[in-house]
Amino acid sequence: MARNARHLKILEIISEKPVETQEELANALVASGFNVTQATVSRDIKELGLIKVSDGGRQRYVKEGNKEKHYLSNIANIYRNAVLSITSAQNLVIIKTVPGGASTVGMNVDRLEEPEILGCVAGDDTLLAVARTNEAAKEIAEKLMEML
Repeated sequence: MARNARHLKILEIISEKPVETQEELANALVASGFNVTQATVSRDIKELGLIKVSDGGRQRYVKEGNKEKHYLSNIANIYRNAVLSITSAQNLVIIKTVPGGASTVGMNVDRLEEPEILGCVAGDDTLLAVARTNEAAKEIAEKLMEML
């Protein structure tokens, strides 16, 4: 029960103000009446799926599930560094990457949770994304090209 209450308080704290460090979060929890150690806070951060994102030149913790903007930024950075070309052929989107880059790009395409993408298969330097329709493949390829 105490863990659940602590987790709820952590989510409340990070939604009310930017928290940059585990120490800062631990201090806020102590101020709220929770007896915690840095190790407990570290475990809670992992269990809650919290990540750090940049916010105006500073870092802050956010809930992983609420980071669509962060994913899009991350994907754009990966594309700029790894993607060489994106083409569509019927209901397929073919993404050529630098050697070793297809798996990482594929993971991020999957995380987009685009409903028109049925799935992805990655090799070493090529990613194949299967779209629901030919039209969807063209739209997905265009969307991915815009992220370059």
